[in-house]
Amino acid sequence: MRSLGMGCVAPMLCAALAAGAGAAATAPTRESMSLRLETVAEGLDQPLDVAAPAGDPRLFVVEQAGTIRVIRDGKLLPAPFLDLRSRVKSGGERGLLSVAFHPDYARNGFFFVNYTDMHGDTRVERYHVSADPDRADPASAKLVITIAQPHANHNGGLVMFGPDGMLYIGMGDGGSQGDPHGNGQNPAALLGKILRLDVDHGDPYAVPGDNPFVHRTGFRPEIWALGLRNPWRFCFDQGQMVIADVGQNLWEEIDAAPLRPGGWNFGWNLMEGAHAYHAGTPSVTPLRGPVWEYGHERGCSIIGGFVYHGHRAPALEGLYVFSDYCDSRLRAVRITGDHASEPHEWDVHARGAVSSFGLGSDGELYITTFDGRVSRIVTAP
Repeated sequence: MRSLGMGCVAPMLCAALAAGAGAAATAPTRESMSLRLETVAEGLDQPLDVAAPAGDPRLFVVEQAGTIRVIRDGKLLPAPFLDLRSRVKSGGERGLLSVAFHPDYARNGFFFVNYTDMHGDTRVERYHVSADPDRADPASAKLVITIAQPHANHNGGLVMFGPDGMLYIGMGDGGSQGDPHGNGQNPAALLGKILRLDVDHGDPYAVPGDNPFVHRTGFRPEIWALGLRNPWRFCFDQGQMVIADVGQNLWEEIDAAPLRPGGWNFGWNLMEGAHAYHAGTPSVTPLRGPVWEYGHERGCSIIGGFVYHGHRAPALEGLYVFSDYCDSRLRAVRITGDHASEPHEWDVHARGAVSSFGLGSDGELYITTFDGRVSRIVTAP
């Protein structure tokens, strides 16, 4: 999720930031209303993602080594839904990183995974469920896209369908430190970007005609946004995308932007959060600053979550919930347009480092921790 290394702060480029950057200026509130983690399943191996098909009460949990497990009726099924361990290179920031179910999964049985293969490169593949609803057909693999990775870290790794039915893919900058290849600001590279694909047309996909750079020379048409270091989780809420982008050495950031028109440039590696990182000027598109940031005195690696609209933790209603790998507190801010406010923080006494969040079909928020647990966030009695 992050690499540690010395960064260099270049002359300020704040004038290049788009209007509306809302960097953190106040300390979080320690809440009187308590939240707790209610264990849903344990005994998992490095869980990294939780997802569910629309209307399906089951939870599907991604394990880093290459398996997807099913939680059904509160029980972790012994047999995996899908086992890709023979195809996945796991360890550090590599592995099976996420799963996304097609919006029409109940009819077509399609789901998509993102993993690092034995060469260390990113592969996004489509699979089909078998006749047994708790088992996928491993022979149904169809490659959607593969992207070469120059280093072992900053793989991004999230695949998620947007409200527009398109498949969005989060790609880190390719790793090492400081984006040595300049991928974040390179419009011809797929690294350091959010991609947007139409997987219902074309073979293996079509580029949506309303992608922001479809008709722009020198740009990969799959790009929806650029200037990202390692977007470890994003989500959708009320017509916008919210992205948690892991910082270099000083700042962790939350970015937010409307789904339309896209083309947003979140600044890396010219900027780390709202602060200059590398000398240069934005030659691609204007920079858009973060809606929230925090320094490394309060964490080391942001873990992105979701905007909460469930029922078991009403204190979180409408708040973007996230955490940090180094302290595992629950954190939340309210994002309104280009700004974030109302910082909150809860110590939920997580037993392991927080690795990811997931959303159930019931709208409840789940959290994965490296002690092998999937937990539900609820109000403490």
